[in-house]
Amino acid sequence: MITLKEWMEIVDYRITEGSDYCWHCYGNDVHMLDSWNGEQDGHSFTVIFDTKTQVVYEVQAHDYVHDRAYRMINPDFQKKNKKEAKKRDIDKNNAWDDVNYVDIEVDDDFFQKCLAIKAGEDYDTRVSVPMDFSDEELLQYMKLAHEQDITFNQLVEQALREAIDRAGITV
Repeated sequence: MITLKEWMEIVDYRITEGSDYCWHCYGNDVHMLDSWNGEQDGHSFTVIFDTKTQVVYEVQAHDYVHDRAYRMINPDFQKKNKKEAKKRDIDKNNAWDDVNYVDIEVDDDFFQKCLAIKAGEDYDTRVSVPMDFSDEELLQYMKLAHEQDITFNQLVEQALREAIDRAGITV
């Protein structure tokens, strides 16, 4: 999970709003900071963190130009967040209007999206997925990719798409 310092660097230390975070899933000493560029069709970034420990619980990136929203929730608190959302009968996936959050698991993926959104540049809307392979598995998959004359990343993406299709999940 990214740190408060890293989030501050993303927003160039520009804070436009802040308030106590009123949900209890993250504890009692929780604050929320926002950095909005001031344009309705612009962008904003949010961090939710503990004021005493500086632990970051959640970060969000809102791209109003393209109606996209991304977030990372600290893995240690995802269940508590989901439980409180259910108790409050709130759809925590909804960012605004008909825009849902896309959950990000890889810090660098979040950084890259934020930096591009802030700069007004095009960016990859795909989500990076963390993978953990043994050395033997990695070698086997790299050989398979070589045999198919594709990159290892293309092989993994192809396998993930096939698994999603077999599971009947709509992306």
